Amino acid sequence: MSSIVHEVAHRQALAELSFFRMELYAAMPRRADALFELTDAMLCAGSPVVSLPELSLEAVHRRGHGAMYDALARGRLDVSRLGWVLAGLELPRGTDGQISIALDVTPWPRPDAECSPDRLHCYRPCRCDGVRQTIPGWPYQVAAALGGGRTSWTGPLDAIRLGPDDDLTEVTASQVRDLLARLREAGQWREGDPEVLFVLDSGYDIVRLTWLLRDEPVRLLGRIRADRVMYYPPGRRKGPTKGRQPRHGEPFRLADPATHPAPAQESTTRHDRFGAVTARCWGRLHPKLERRQGGWADHPGALPNVEGTLVHLEVEYLPGNRDPKPLWLWHSVPDATTHDVDRLWRIF
Repeated sequence: MSSIVHEVAHRQALAELSFFRMELYAAMPRRADALFELTDAMLCAGSPVVSLPELSLEAVHRRGHGAMYDALARGRLDVSRLGWVLAGLELPRGTDGQISIALDVTPWPRPDAECSPDRLHCYRPCRCDGVRQTIPGWPYQVAAALGGGRTSWTGPLDAIRLGPDDDLTEVTASQVRDLLARLREAGQWREGDPEVLFVLDSGYDIVRLTWLLRDEPVRLLGRIRADRVMYYPPGRRKGPTKGRQPRHGEPFRLADPATHPAPAQESTTRHDRFGAVTARCWGRLHPKLERRQGGWADHPGALPNVEGTLVHLEVEYLPGNRDPKPLWLWHSVPDATTHDVDRLWRIF
């Protein structure tokens, strides 16, 4: 019986792979044969790809390098159609059926291409001298569905190139909305399903992103700096005189444990890579926004108090005998008692 089940699963996987390859070919309206073989050559290359002519030497690339350059110059890929195809594939989910999607920026280094348009200084530590932290290139923001457990397998869903005049937060919010629309259309998310969780590393203005996506069925989880200051909800005005009610309550300084009250949740576990891991979370916290901060200058009316949950992670050690540094996460759901703090840090 187990062999029959295995055969069925094997045939289903091959059928899904065959379907995707046909749709990928159909998404190439010009120079489809050469572009398709170039894609296979990239997948079959046994080492990092450092030059295009090397790809033409792969066995699956049956055309000369001249046809390859012609396909890159004159071919076309329907990115929108490919995005709909990717959204319709089977996606990894959590035990509760929740979809988790990681967002991160990956640069395509172009240090010697001085005539290439719209290059930016992308964060990428240079190994040549260990000092330089950026390199000229093209940054691409990639969205990929995350699988459960410790695995490098992900489900790529979208990729957009960031331009020099783009507002990263606005572009990210637009990318999330477009991706949600495709997931709805493909039947991956329906009303009543768990909200889609988007996981982000440091470098994103996750508080402003929370505000921009407040009407969407999403949750955000991202890393924030360890020197930030948050505030509890304001209480009633003190004293007998009349005046404006306070906008912010008691401060919560991430770097000052003396300002940390008892957490709403605390979890201690043992991890084979990190040793003893302790996670704590506090809810209903917000930052003090200023109009001089990026993105808030043109906000109409009073600036909002964007509440969320803070998660603090302490580990015993890091791989490679590195000293662990404070790790703080922001979760866009302000009620800290409604989610599993241990699951949140593991997803991150």
